[in-house]
Amino acid sequence: MAARSITSLDFTAKKVLVRCDFNVPLDSGRITDPARIDASLETIRYILDHQGSAVLCSHLGRPKERTPELSLKPVAEYLSGALGRKVTLAPDCIGEVTGRMVAALGPGEAILLENLRFHPEEEANDRDFAHELARGKSQYVNDAFGSAHRAHASTVGVTRFIQERAAGFLMLRELEALRAVTENPAHPYVAILGGAKVTDKIGVIRNLMSKVDAILIGGAMAYTFLKARGLPVGLSKVEEEKPIKQNDKQVSPSATARELEALALQKNVALVLPIDHVVAATATADATPEIVNEIPMNRMALDIGPRTVAEFIEQIRRAKTIVWNGPLGFFELPAFAKGTLQVGAAIAELTGVTSLIGGGDTAAALAGQPWANRFTHISTGGGATLEYLEGIELPGVKALEDR
Repeated sequence: MAARSITSLDFTAKKVLVRCDFNVPLDSGRITDPARIDASLETIRYILDHQGSAVLCSHLGRPKERTPELSLKPVAEYLSGALGRKVTLAPDCIGEVTGRMVAALGPGEAILLENLRFHPEEEANDRDFAHELARGKSQYVNDAFGSAHRAHASTVGVTRFIQERAAGFLMLRELEALRAVTENPAHPYVAILGGAKVTDKIGVIRNLMSKVDAILIGGAMAYTFLKARGLPVGLSKVEEEKPIKQNDKQVSPSATARELEALALQKNVALVLPIDHVVAATATADATPEIVNEIPMNRMALDIGPRTVAEFIEQIRRAKTIVWNGPLGFFELPAFAKGTLQVGAAIAELTGVTSLIGGGDTAAALAGQPWANRFTHISTGGGATLEYLEGIELPGVKALEDR
């Protein structure tokens, strides 16, 4: 059963609780990247234009207690400018004062509730907290795909108390994009995976093995695979050989890498690892990059090399469907971002291809490039995207279904 669309609700004179993902980066109280706010503007405008009263809510950061540095005040100010109407920040997300402010809202007006995570009951999905959050609202719209994998009070708990609920436009776009790469995708199908840990992506790799034709692995996780093959990795970041529980067995990251390579062979999936590397003595701005085929003992690999880039691009150019999650190098430093950017540019040049870019660091690595808008979809959710690709049902999406 699919979640209802926002267009199926009549918002006229209704108080609408809208879960957004306003977890934006801040620098001294200034928003440095408003992309997540901008992504929900269509949903907010739709509710206001259809004479609903929008009660916006979100988390920001991981506060252990109420702290001014993680107040949503900068978000309220940004929203006021972006929407062209005053968006007041409530002093809290629940309580009598906030309740009176919500009750006073007229059609076409919006208010932003203060940071949900100032209350530990939010992450605990506390029933009483969810009931207070839902009080006075007759409709619920979830547009926070980035939090859809969390069973929190604002993503799941409130749906016990609000019967009319739907997915916002951003949520609908995210789900449509993910369905396109998981349900009858066009072939050849290539997955590109980076990031730090193999164990973080075991489920994703396993699930994709039955769908893709090739998996290209870069980033720090590639060096766990290379180490498992017995190849030298020098000072490269590899996953600590700490056993993890998997299918009721204790297995190490290197054993997992070997098992995944064997599974790829069994499934006839090309598992492509780096064949050359950009290395340096330290991961610092003043480091001197070198290109090598074999990593010296006193160097660490910080990016894929040009031969690897060429091999990845050759695989990409044959593809009809591409999923990418995780940067291919230490992209924070320009000297080690080239592999990630060259692969991104190659995907952006393709036509007639479905390309899904995972959120989080992958999106951050490509942000600001002139071709960054040429992908089919750039997800706003890192963890939610990974769990969907792993085949895990997202509780925030499940909660929107009629029951």
